[in-house]
Amino acid sequence: RELFMRAPAAGVLLYDPKLDSVVLVEQFRIGALLEAQEKGSSPWCLEVVAGILAPNETVAELSRREAMEEAGCEIQALEPICEYYNSPGGSNERINLYCGQVDASNAGGVYGLADENEDIRALVLSFDEAWLALQAGRMNNAMAIIAMQWLFINRNELKERWLKGGNLAG
Repeated sequence: RELFMRAPAAGVLLYDPKLDSVVLVEQFRIGALLEAQEKGSSPWCLEVVAGILAPNETVAELSRREAMEEAGCEIQALEPICEYYNSPGGSNERINLYCGQVDASNAGGVYGLADENEDIRALVLSFDEAWLALQAGRMNNAMAIIAMQWLFINRNELKERWLKGGNLAG
């Protein structure tokens, strides 16, 4: 009862270096509902694409699958950000966090799998718009915060490398 057992998960910040834009997803989250009711905020959270690892699936495969399922985006390159425990005080869940290169020129819309009852809105935001959303508290989950802060620090080098066609991470 003291340990919530979870399979490993992965999250991917979808980034288009040509447009200097990110693709984020917005989903209803039950954990945010009570506060939303009390404070008049929204239970629709702005997040990175994410999912739970299926048996015999690699983290890269999971990242590519979820990017298609949740945002309709094909990942062209994948850059590792970090691995961390989501909530080590009560869960064994480990998060593998990445930045994925995508073409966001036609991104956006509603996605998700019907059999998983998903209702996911994909949004394309310029980096500056996404950074302002983070600063305003619109991104209130660890994956999105960590990924956006990482992109803030590494954006110029990543843009330069990806625009030249290089990808060290595969």
